[in-house]
Amino acid sequence: MLITHDTRCALDTVVDLVNTAPEDDTAADGLPDVAALAEFTRGHAVSDIGTLTEPDLAAVREIRGRFAGIFAAPDARTAAGMINELVAAAGTTPRLTDHDGYDWHVHYFAPGASLADHLAADCGMALAFFVVAGEEERLRRCEAPDCRRAFVDLSRNRSRRYCDSRTCGNRLHVAAYRARRKEAAG
Repeated sequence: MLITHDTRCALDTVVDLVNTAPEDDTAADGLPDVAALAEFTRGHAVSDIGTLTEPDLAAVREIRGRFAGIFAAPDARTAAGMINELVAAAGTTPRLTDHDGYDWHVHYFAPGASLADHLAADCGMALAFFVVAGEEERLRRCEAPDCRRAFVDLSRNRSRRYCDSRTCGNRLHVAAYRARRKEAAG
């Protein structure tokens, strides 16, 4: 599957957005305030946004939950329906643009769109490309028992199981190794 630079940026953005959600009632929200939202947009080079406000934060948190649902969708039909609703509500308006030193690419959000609509349109379309290509199973959650972070499996053989092989993957492999050693010694 060919993934353009724009699609990859949108995928990184949606994964990071979903992963800002608290995993339970005791965890902190990764987007606790407007300042954190502004930092998120700067960190992901989200263009064409104005001054952010509390209503923007609330709207982004709401679509974050909808994106999380897409990563949890049981099948392509369900994911497609969720993506269609999200993208349609954003008032998608595809247009070619070349800005900030980037070559021609497509923005799916309408000019002057809110940040939530911007993210819903661009990130929703990036996820839509995976459904169209029959690759929706690449939209995953970490299989570590104590981690449910979202990620997109871009491995050649679709075998990635953990959000980060250095943290979750290694931690589980070390735990399994120690358990085997303990069993062999006992």
